[in-house]
Amino acid sequence: MSSSTISFSVFTKPWKTKSVWQLAQFVKGMGFDGIEFPLREGYQLEPAQAEKLPQLVAQFADHGLKIFSVASGTDEHIFAACAEAGVPMIRVMPVIRPEDGYLASVQKAREQLEALAPLCEKYGVKIGCQQHYGNNVTDATGLKHLLDGLNPDYLGAVWDAAHDALAGQQPEFGLDIVWSHLGMVNFKNAYYKRTNGPEAEHAEWKRYFTSGRQGLASWPRAAAYLQKRNYDGVICLTAEYTNEEDVARLIQQDIAYAKSLFA
Repeated sequence: MSSSTISFSVFTKPWKTKSVWQLAQFVKGMGFDGIEFPLREGYQLEPAQAEKLPQLVAQFADHGLKIFSVASGTDEHIFAACAEAGVPMIRVMPVIRPEDGYLASVQKAREQLEALAPLCEKYGVKIGCQQHYGNNVTDATGLKHLLDGLNPDYLGAVWDAAHDALAGQQPEFGLDIVWSHLGMVNFKNAYYKRTNGPEAEHAEWKRYFTSGRQGLASWPRAAAYLQKRNYDGVICLTAEYTNEEDVARLIQQDIAYAKSLFA
């Protein structure tokens, strides 16, 4: 399988101060096919202005770019805007509330997703659920538990290489677990970094988000598995780096690396 069957996207969250034109020029110059746009407060387009999403899509289209997904809420006007603009997915991260506990939180999230399925059907827009460390569904197994039995045409999984690796999952297993619902793949990378010395009373760790070659997640193994199963969807590089001052250099290295894995 050649890279022509894969679309490469980038999450534009780090560049909220760029104009739309500057952002499109920047993304196109790096060799991406399109973007995931943060339809959130403080960005180039906010949720209250969602009806302008078709214009934003047109502005990126002028540069040969698509908007493959938005990271946003699930109010009906967001669905309507995505439908009009031709944006196929809204990405969300189901929340685990400590006061409710894990299983009750998952049940609540599942009920919320089931309630959104009619909007997905009405507007032809999919919800993509991504795993994330912390107070979220953290790994592929959790996503499968959340989504099992729900219609994958409407309610899908966004598999994230870094978060599955932080949870200790192997990429081949994680992708296989969510394959029935797989709607998009996130490529990023991270590792655990100790923040105090061995003489401390209690060890303290933080998650350090790094470039594609340097973390716990094996992008080559993920790419090989996706090719083996003829994945032909979107791979989104999330441009999340702990070293925020070096994002431009790191993302340019990472898109070149990601593309080389599918060449």
